[in-house]
Amino acid sequence: MTPNAPAMVLAAGRGKRMRPLTDHCPKPLLQVHGKPLLQWLLEALRRGDCTGVVINTDWLGEQLAGHFGERPALPGLAGLHLSYSHEGRDFGRALETAGGIARALPQFGEVFWVCAGDVFAPGFNFSPDSVERFVAADKLAHLWLVPNPPHHPGGDFGLNSDGLVLSEAPVRYAFSTLGLYRAAFFASLPLGNPQGLVEPLAPMLRAAMDNRQVSGELYHGAWADVGSPQRLAQLNS
Repeated sequence: MTPNAPAMVLAAGRGKRMRPLTDHCPKPLLQVHGKPLLQWLLEALRRGDCTGVVINTDWLGEQLAGHFGERPALPGLAGLHLSYSHEGRDFGRALETAGGIARALPQFGEVFWVCAGDVFAPGFNFSPDSVERFVAADKLAHLWLVPNPPHHPGGDFGLNSDGLVLSEAPVRYAFSTLGLYRAAFFASLPLGNPQGLVEPLAPMLRAAMDNRQVSGELYHGAWADVGSPQRLAQLNS
């Protein structure tokens, strides 16, 4: 099997909408069917032959590192190496999505996966073939979109017949947070983000979409954005 690209898992959020569940537990460690939410994602990455994952942290980040360690001895995670970008420890705050990715960028090569640690997508295929197709193309990012969930009926982005993701479109889908990126996408930010700049990803994505630099596709597998205690309870039922 072709070795897969490394991955960054975004896990630095405070999880305010999940309170009181997240007052003493980071959201990625909340249990879904008997396992931490983040573990489902790591298992999917490992099935895709991904071996290197960077996890950014802020709120209660020491619990994440303490639970998984660097080489987790958990079923389905053998051979996976985890490292941590402790934004809260280093800067006293989370750096938002783009700022956090820029901070971890020196640990990646030209292409890498990005996914949120609070998304449940146990069957997603982190395929090396997807990486190969992305490398052969000329885009800066490739995103997976999903049908709009009930709590987000308006969606985020459109998708045209050429496979380009659109910042504005009459029909929009929700962004799953799952995507492939080139390091060049973040060239406008300082490598390694040594000053701890807080930078959101959405404006950068929309600008790249307007320049026809973002491709995408629809994902119809099981997917849930675990953004409230009610959604977590529904997922566990």
